[in-house]
Amino acid sequence: MRAWALRLVFALLMLNTVQLVQLPAAAGRAAELAPICSPSVQDPSALGRVEVSAQASGQASTSIFDPATSQTRTIRSLSWLVLGICALIALVVEGVLLWTIIRYRSRGPARGQPEPAQVYGSGPIELAWTVVPCVIVFVLTLATIRSIRELAPDEAPPGSLKVSVIGHQWWWEYRYEESGVVTANELVVPVGRSIWLTLESADVIHSWWVPRLAGKIDVVPNWKNTLWFNTELQGTYLGQCAEYCGTQHANMYLRVDIVSPEEFERWVVAQRAEPAANPQMAAGHDIFLANACANCHSVAGMSDGRFGPDLTHLMSRATIGSGIALLDADTLRAWVKDPQTLKPGCNMPSLQLDEGELDALVAWLGGLR
Repeated sequence: MRAWALRLVFALLMLNTVQLVQLPAAAGRAAELAPICSPSVQDPSALGRVEVSAQASGQASTSIFDPATSQTRTIRSLSWLVLGICALIALVVEGVLLWTIIRYRSRGPARGQPEPAQVYGSGPIELAWTVVPCVIVFVLTLATIRSIRELAPDEAPPGSLKVSVIGHQWWWEYRYEESGVVTANELVVPVGRSIWLTLESADVIHSWWVPRLAGKIDVVPNWKNTLWFNTELQGTYLGQCAEYCGTQHANMYLRVDIVSPEEFERWVVAQRAEPAANPQMAAGHDIFLANACANCHSVAGMSDGRFGPDLTHLMSRATIGSGIALLDADTLRAWVKDPQTLKPGCNMPSLQLDEGELDALVAWLGGLR
């Protein structure tokens, strides 16, 4: 009975280990998330996003065992080392336990046999179970230190693209230091370049994690952490906030688009330009300024809100609500009408607009490309 109980515990531990290396996803959202996470989802404004094949993007994998950078290959190697050592220990312990159960299963006074001699100490055994764990800990410590030195340098590598990342409940803000571009939720970077992220939080602790690109890093209020990774393959890479941060933690997704240097430059130029004024959309512009929209959201040349995502080039993004839905006219209208229907608990209220005002505002927002 004890052996079967130990087998059950071991199986549960192994199951939990496998689950820990996979990106957690919100239950009940898999079907809705599938089209959003598809690598074929591209920028509807056609501002130069690359068409990514399923093979190049790894089928939107979120496993640490499917690395796309040298940093994640280091993490995978360390993970295999730890899992291998733990599996070897488990096999040895389980093997000795099973051998003992089988070898001595018929011994005992109940079968007319004498009680085995009692052993109250063994120098070699005690020495072994002291020395072997010390050696294992020493090896793992050296491997971990070497990995940390590679993954967490003190300074940004030369030529790095520097981006400030700010975590909010429940979305991500990106500020490009070189170009001054400000965007939300979808990080666009060029291939063949090191990316240096400086991360902090505007409210509670978050955690930035795109498993195929880099390790997990906490995003903490009043404290700046740094993370870097190199870009080797164009594609769309997915992640999620990995630290519980409130009601919509499970729907705080990450999307990193790695594009060619030429496409990245075109994207930067488009992002730095102010949205073109459209006299036919003046009614929606007036509704935006007259309501709380302008207090929370920034639009270049029109408003300077800081509480919500920058909307200057809203329609250049593929998703809305930090990745909870594809961004199109219907989804945008549903979001503006009542954000709580798509993301319950989010900090954006319903403005209670009538149908005419709603149509005008959505039409104006749809022109922010």
